[in-house]
Amino acid sequence: MARFPRSIRGRLTTIAILVVAAVLAAGSSLTLSTVPDNLYGVVHSRVELAVRRVAAEARAGDLPTVLTPPARIHFLRVMSSDGRIIASTPATALQDAHLTEFRPGAPDTITTVERTAANGSEPEIHYLVQAVTVETPDGPVTVYGASSLSDVDRALAWIDLFVFVGSPIVLVIVGAITWAAVGSALRPVERISAELAEITGRDISRRVPVPDTGDEINALARTTNHTLDRLERSAETQRRFVADASHELRSPVSALRTQLEVANAYPDETDWKATGARTLAAADRLATIIDELLMLARLDAGAVAPRRVVDICRMVKDQARDRECGRVPIFLRLCTTAPVCGSPVQLDRLLTNLLDNATRHAATRIEVEVSVHQGQVVVTVTDDGDGIAPEDRDRVFERFTRLESARAKDKGGSGLGLPLSREIVAAHGGSLTVADHHPGARFVAVIPLYEGV
Repeated sequence: MARFPRSIRGRLTTIAILVVAAVLAAGSSLTLSTVPDNLYGVVHSRVELAVRRVAAEARAGDLPTVLTPPARIHFLRVMSSDGRIIASTPATALQDAHLTEFRPGAPDTITTVERTAANGSEPEIHYLVQAVTVETPDGPVTVYGASSLSDVDRALAWIDLFVFVGSPIVLVIVGAITWAAVGSALRPVERISAELAEITGRDISRRVPVPDTGDEINALARTTNHTLDRLERSAETQRRFVADASHELRSPVSALRTQLEVANAYPDETDWKATGARTLAAADRLATIIDELLMLARLDAGAVAPRRVVDICRMVKDQARDRECGRVPIFLRLCTTAPVCGSPVQLDRLLTNLLDNATRHAATRIEVEVSVHQGQVVVTVTDDGDGIAPEDRDRVFERFTRLESARAKDKGGSGLGLPLSREIVAAHGGSLTVADHHPGARFVAVIPLYEGV
């Protein structure tokens, strides 16, 4: 058994042919089962009406010698029981002997037969002949009537021609038209496929052609181009991310290597305690950058860290306790409890990054507020430093972006803390923004409140 075509063009063509074939089959079956009977029925009724009219005249004794046939009645004749012609239509070239060679059955019962007879030099014609025997004042007579079936035969021949010859031709035409129409409709798809096949990871700046049709293929092409735009931006971001990450990682590695090379070259003149402290600080910075890069990579990949109910207020208290001996004091304004469903590791990194950022820029104090509002936990971290200009409030969340003020205050930053913080909050269904505040900067993190039992 042949398999159904796998191409859209082949499937649609096959479906169109099958649908039309089913319609033609149903229509042909209905036509062949009803039309012939209807056509024969019309002729039968016409002849029967003429025969019964003449029979009524014969029964009443008012039968003329020459009978006038109605329209489409080609022959009428009344014959006695001994074969004499009592009345008949006017003489014609019709060879009628063959039409009256049979006798009807019971009296007053119409008998119908089909006969062929020649009409002059013309070929034989197919007739429907009816006869009935009736009693008259002069004895029993038989009334004959006939009508040509030529029109019926021609109509049935045309019907047979259409059903058995025309239907296959119609199916071929439908298949060819469907094949051509679907091929024309799918031609833009072929061009899109060809263009996509030539687009590689090294060059995704190319775009597929957009047909000016306004249909689904037009929407497909535009969606494909939008997807390619996003892929190009993602690839560019990835390349920039790799380049920036390489640069940021190179700095602490180079510093660490330089210090060790100097210490190794001049061992007697090296303050090993100070060198150890500096190399340890460089190693800590390197570890921090690697941890942030790994966490960003997991968030970009959509990995979901193990989650449980975490009290943000408790986490803030723990952070503040660990920073009691820091450069600037931290003032807390906390609600009773602020439970959220999240990753403890990621949320702790969020608070660490926000507080580290505030510590670097604060002049005299840091304020942390945690509140619950309309099903949201709102964490606000405020410092009294130089603040962030409105035009830079989105830039600070770009990876490896460090403002001039940040570079001046801390040369060891990586520019990953705030972008990672925003990614963490987004992964928890919230948002992280910079709010208006003077003096200093205010970061507002909003995370959905856990309301489960």
